[in-house]
Amino acid sequence: MVAARRRWRWGVPVLLAVYVGYLGMGAAVLQALERPAEVRAAQHLLREYWKLLANHSCLQGPALQQLIEGVVQAYKSGITLKGNTTSLGRWDFSGSFFFSISTITTIGYGNLSPSTAAGRIFCIVFALFGIPLNLVLLNEIGQLMLLGVQHCARRLEEVFHWRNKASFLMKTCALVTGLLLFLLLPPLLFSDKEGWSYDEGFYYSFITLNTIGFGDYVIGMNPDRTYPSWYKNVISLWILFGLAWLALVVKFCINFLESSSDFCQCNKKNMEMPEDLMDGRKSSVTGLQNAEICSDKETKMKGRVESHSYTDPIEAL
Repeated sequence: MVAARRRWRWGVPVLLAVYVGYLGMGAAVLQALERPAEVRAAQHLLREYWKLLANHSCLQGPALQQLIEGVVQAYKSGITLKGNTTSLGRWDFSGSFFFSISTITTIGYGNLSPSTAAGRIFCIVFALFGIPLNLVLLNEIGQLMLLGVQHCARRLEEVFHWRNKASFLMKTCALVTGLLLFLLLPPLLFSDKEGWSYDEGFYYSFITLNTIGFGDYVIGMNPDRTYPSWYKNVISLWILFGLAWLALVVKFCINFLESSSDFCQCNKKNMEMPEDLMDGRKSSVTGLQNAEICSDKETKMKGRVESHSYTDPIEAL
């Protein structure tokens, strides 16, 4: 109990310091990479602005500024100019459906949002009940994925009489299959339908499935392209199953790090135990208890690896 309290007392500040340091490192790198491009874009925009005023003396600065602000606001609402007409389509049924799934999955691209008071109120209520519903569904999908992996592992054990190899092989196959279906192959579809490069499509896939959702790349928003009716529906399913798969991968990484931490703690206790016994600071009974605790943890860890019975995705892998 004392060791656990001591570990908690020092673990949280260290973890917090690493967390803040990691954020600071990310901020410094992004500033170094993106700040020069931002300055160049601002200077280019200012030069074009003054060039337009110089070439068209009938234009006035305040009127042009007001027009620019109106165009920007209309673009945020999904309205763009196409010659003498405007293009609509972001709030048709398929666009509204895609906005709904980006809301309850907490992706929140930010490129589209309700502009009416009634729409904002409905969005709040919709998200309030939709987010828990989405989490429940993702949990159920994750259970089905995990059940399929465990079933295939059992079949391999029965056919080839493998034990640990079957579990490792199926987990590797599930990881590779998920990488192909959710991260490596979708950029090819985006390149065809959106005109993006492969790295842009991969970037969009990763940012979407991690629910970061910057909104700089969003599918189905180019007014100069015609999209098939099934496109956004298929992408919605891809998001749903991709989130469930990625949640399992992230949980596996967390469990692996926690297991490694427990293993290191047990080894540290076993190394310190002989010195403590010789110094008389601890009794031999206490030393045996520590050894039994570490032995029990190792046994449970091995049991989790060798067992292929059905478990909840939260404790999966």
